[in-house]
Amino acid sequence: MRALFLIALLITAPARAADDDAAALGLADKTVTQAEQARDWHMFSEAAWSVSTLRTAGAAQQLERLSFGVAYDKAFAPGWRAIFSDRLDTRWQQEPSSQDNINTLQDAYVSWQVQPDRIGDLGRINTRYGVAYGYNPTDYFRTSAVRSTVSSDPASQRENRLGSVMARGQILWADGSLTALYSPRLTGHRNTSAFSPDFGATNGSERWLLAASQRISHQLAPQLLVLGAAGEPLQFGVNLTALLNDATVANLELSAGRSASLLTRALSLPADTALRSRLASGITYTTSSKLSLTLEYEYNGTALDRDGWDALGRGSLVAYGRYRGYAADVQDPPTQHRVFLRAFWQDAWFNHFDLTANVFVDAVDRSRQCWVEARYHWTQIDVALQWQHNDGALRSQYGSLPERRIWQALARYFF
Repeated sequence: MRALFLIALLITAPARAADDDAAALGLADKTVTQAEQARDWHMFSEAAWSVSTLRTAGAAQQLERLSFGVAYDKAFAPGWRAIFSDRLDTRWQQEPSSQDNINTLQDAYVSWQVQPDRIGDLGRINTRYGVAYGYNPTDYFRTSAVRSTVSSDPASQRENRLGSVMARGQILWADGSLTALYSPRLTGHRNTSAFSPDFGATNGSERWLLAASQRISHQLAPQLLVLGAAGEPLQFGVNLTALLNDATVANLELSAGRSASLLTRALSLPADTALRSRLASGITYTTSSKLSLTLEYEYNGTALDRDGWDALGRGSLVAYGRYRGYAADVQDPPTQHRVFLRAFWQDAWFNHFDLTANVFVDAVDRSRQCWVEARYHWTQIDVALQWQHNDGALRSQYGSLPERRIWQALARYFF
């Protein structure tokens, strides 16, 4: 209840200073003008065909997918907005009769702008935190949120996921903001049926979060976070971006606090709570030809080190599978050290043609995952070709994935 009181205080408290109010009012006025010019509804349909080369005997597996997405953002009264977004994925694997439907309710909430710099939100909200690309340890509401994976690209998994039911309050000023949110426990039971909102996945425990950001200078913009969960120690997060020069940006994302290890939580072992941290730190360089290159180091202090990972791989296949499944569900790397490389080339050889490449390298077992996409944009249509290769020893992070290679072609139409 303290969290709810703080949310109410944030959205109803008087402004800090006249200068801050004026700046926030100017920003708010611009935002409203843009919203009036934009369409309330945004929809797309996407058709995809993929073929996978399986690791077992080199067999091939085909998959067809049809997806439909809708987003709605409408001001229905002075200061009030309704926001809704949803995605439906339908898959056919091998046989036309083998159909699988998965619906993901991403957002469904109302927003009340009490004052130009005070906003309150209530409903299912897809809140995302973090400044890194490949791994976001401060993205605390990512756990169990992905229902349907259509790509191994981290940006896709960050976007296509369930929101959490919460109450959220925000106070804004010219160079920063303060956010408080409270997410209640609704049910502890997961529901994986096709059209279930699956509140057990996102609201299986009571949580609250505080996030404060302040731009210190043109080059430096830190954010501090505190996460509380029922029966769990506090977690503290830091997001930091620094503009090193006109072409180079460095980022640091850190989460730390007392917690049980990933293995303990996955296998329900006796508690081993200790101070542990997760980190993602990288640097991005952008050339004059619109090519961005990112190098990122990722550390998960709750995961297994080299000795622990080797021992798990030599042990029970059931325990290994449970650990891998749990790590995927909470979107944490299963080993302690990983390197991520990303290249994005906008308008690569001609306008509207983009190239993206992601490479994950597990620094513990030396396994690798490569993902490459070529995408062309028309006014209302995108077409893309994607290739993925998973390489590594048996029971390594990427070498144990059932697909050795995946080709996927897709077309998306925007209504």
